[in-house]
Amino acid sequence: MLTAHEIKIVQDSFIKVAPIADAAATIFYDKLFEIAPEVEPMFSGANMPEQGKKLMTMIGTAVRGLTNMEKLAPAVAQLGQRHVAYGVKKEHFTPVGEALIYTLEKGLGDYWNEELKSAWVKTFTVLAETMIAAMEAEPEAIKPTFLEKLKIFLGIQETKIS
Repeated sequence: MLTAHEIKIVQDSFIKVAPIADAAATIFYDKLFEIAPEVEPMFSGANMPEQGKKLMTMIGTAVRGLTNMEKLAPAVAQLGQRHVAYGVKKEHFTPVGEALIYTLEKGLGDYWNEELKSAWVKTFTVLAETMIAAMEAEPEAIKPTFLEKLKIFLGIQETKIS
């Protein structure tokens, strides 16, 4: 579990990344495709600038939600389950984590240090483990209910992670 200090430094650092979100997303996907070219076909039909915005929004939502893991965990689990349909596998999380840490290091420059790296690695690990558990769970156990689907459709769901 993350400490209050780890959560704070992760949240504070992400605020510094937000102004360069588009560039950070480009760095992330360039690095991901470099170290894991096998995942690039999963994005063949994607509008990459739009995909980058979704990525940064999702990370921002997750980072803000770290102070309330009870509420965040189910949304992260649903995110994991949705990624099964894209062909994501457990082994893809390692290069994603590497690309994320690389992106943060490049984006944060002199602000980046070993303490912050450790906190981000721990954060990514907690979120990835939640997604992987959901991906490996019985699909019926984590599918959204009809009411949840309706809220998503109408855009009134409390926690949005795509």
